[in-house]
Amino acid sequence: MKAMILAAGLGTRMRPLTDHCPKPLLPVAGKPLIVHHLERLAAAGFTEVVINASYRAEQLIQALGDGSRYGVELAFSVEAEPLETAGGLRHALALLGDAPFLLLNGDVWSDFPLEALSLQESDLANLVMVDATDFNDGDFHLDAAGRVHSGGEPKFVYAGVGVIHPALVASLVDGEPAKLAPLLIEAMRAGRVGGCHHRGDWVDVGTPARLAELEARLAQA
Repeated sequence: MKAMILAAGLGTRMRPLTDHCPKPLLPVAGKPLIVHHLERLAAAGFTEVVINASYRAEQLIQALGDGSRYGVELAFSVEAEPLETAGGLRHALALLGDAPFLLLNGDVWSDFPLEALSLQESDLANLVMVDATDFNDGDFHLDAAGRVHSGGEPKFVYAGVGVIHPALVASLVDGEPAKLAPLLIEAMRAGRVGGCHHRGDWVDVGTPARLAELEARLAQA
């Protein structure tokens, strides 16, 4: 299975840290956040990784190179302007191919075992869900059978980790921005989204304060 890391965002919530550096290259515990992802992917057995890039794309590409130093083979899907999540996935399909792929948000950190993820034959997505937080009261409902729904209680937060089937985004127009949530909700209503509840460590590294929180957490590890 190939993997894709979402790294094309502008990083506006991280300013001023991102004024001259793309968010994935911000250092955490001595190395860029995205390098933590690449090393974890390699350790989990992933060898081919696609990264979408837009804001300061050349800086990101130059810093990471071909991925060999991290034990993976990198390919970059460059967006002239950020295409949102679904639009970015559609633009990267030529690099991802026709098989399901692991999707990882570049601005999250977790200890979820990436090698444990798979996709049921009829599903379009399998999402890792975490408990609601003080800044996110939940996105979707995960039932006891491991199915994800747009409605219902309790709500869980999509952790930014999952497996996606290319068919979820294949009908989109390449190069046009598109959000992922509406496509997921449509697939949920068709009963084609599974999920699991991750009870381990997870950090949404979306602000300088949460970046500092992760830095402190990893320093104690």
